Amino acid sequence: MRVPARLLSLTAVTAAAALLTGCFAGTGSTGSGTGERIRLAMMQPPRSGLSPLSDDAFKLSRWSTAETLVKLDARGDARPALATEWRRSGRTWTFAIRKGVTFHDGTEFDAEAVVRSLRAAADASPEPRILDGVELTARADGDRVVVTTATEDPLVPQRLSSPQLSVLAARAYRGKTVNPVGAGTGPFELTKVNGTASAALDRYDDYWGERAKAPGIDVTFVPDGTARAAALRSGEADIVEAVPVSQAALLDEERITEVPMPRTNTLYLNTSGGPFAKAALRAAAREAIDTGSIVAGVYEGRADAAEGLLGPALPWAAELRTDVRRPTATKAKGETITLGTFTDRAELPEVAATLQQQLQQAGFEVRLEIREYANIESDALAGEFDAFLLSRATVLDCGDPAAYLYSDFASDGSFNLSRLADSSVDEALTKAGGTATGAARRKAVVAAEAAVLATDAAIPLLHERVVQGDAERVVGAAHDPRERELVTADTYVR
Repeated sequence: MRVPARLLSLTAVTAAAALLTGCFAGTGSTGSGTGERIRLAMMQPPRSGLSPLSDDAFKLSRWSTAETLVKLDARGDARPALATEWRRSGRTWTFAIRKGVTFHDGTEFDAEAVVRSLRAAADASPEPRILDGVELTARADGDRVVVTTATEDPLVPQRLSSPQLSVLAARAYRGKTVNPVGAGTGPFELTKVNGTASAALDRYDDYWGERAKAPGIDVTFVPDGTARAAALRSGEADIVEAVPVSQAALLDEERITEVPMPRTNTLYLNTSGGPFAKAALRAAAREAIDTGSIVAGVYEGRADAAEGLLGPALPWAAELRTDVRRPTATKAKGETITLGTFTDRAELPEVAATLQQQLQQAGFEVRLEIREYANIESDALAGEFDAFLLSRATVLDCGDPAAYLYSDFASDGSFNLSRLADSSVDEALTKAGGTATGAARRKAVVAAEAAVLATDAAIPLLHERVVQGDAERVVGAAHDPRERELVTADTYVR
């Protein structure tokens, strides 16, 4: 039975805070200038040694240490960053490179450096998911970079905004590994990484843009959500990433911010084998699930029940969405399924337990398998589960959901947990990816979403709202729906 957050004993919270005492005392050098270093508690430790070619890239972006050619504005439109302007000619895009930029090791930022980083990403195995289905080449032309794709791609600037395509100094690339320490161009220099425990960054005083207001950042990785919340309560942390819903009620409401996220909790059903290879049983699973009770019970109302894969962070999706014709359900007759999820997001195990009850009431036998994400992802991608519960960002990479839809549901998508291979879905995804930005593209994206939903290969449950904690003395912390920014040059502690 779940205990409401308001009834939780503060003993556990106090104990968790005690475990963190000293963790945020300052693991890096003091940097130059005045002010206090920012103590940051993050949810997930690095999975790939902070390589920008992995999801760790978003940590580098949230710490303002690694930068890209392009950034996105609030609407998802491309704006200058390390590139000052660009133009398109068919399959070719030409980017003018910003002058006066240096890497943190003092070497010059130039077109050759951009080409080196883009080639490293294009040649990586596995390649960054922002490049799923994209064949990209790059060459230097004086102080410009010429990017060419195998087919016309209207989203090249948006793709180049992905933190996985950050530009790093030559020193970062050694064989097959990428080490970002001292190799970025942002207002903070990554100076120290202590495995999966902590990291430190100092202000980079030769930054090409606005000088950072804080002298540095001390990062501690705290997978336990109760401990993260306790760190904010006790004053051990200044900024806390992803406060669990169960802990939010224990915090001062003025210290937390809820942001509707382009993030969907989805139940992916394995269409390649097992019970869910049958569309009728996938439909039975869909009809068995009560998302409203999950939102009210597990998330205490701090989430939005899903009507599609794209949620309120993209309001145009609801405006364009129409009814979807789904398969007819058959009654389950004791089919055994294995449902997997992970512990890194505190609510997911409880959601999985609720799904287990709902599916068993519908006639399925459900086994749960719950591990840390780093220990379960490979099995999920290999199709070892009949169903997998995932909290998935839908516009994380390029500000456009077409890339997420392709990655997760195309026959050759790199993150196809459902192992879906459907020609109608592939056709809709290809059309959405090739449509020019604007109203026509949004319509094509919603049509692709409908094609996926019509297969019941994925059952969207809810759209998360991230709960971020900021201490009273923190000024200017970013509350970014895309999870790209957290500490910026304007963030400091009073």
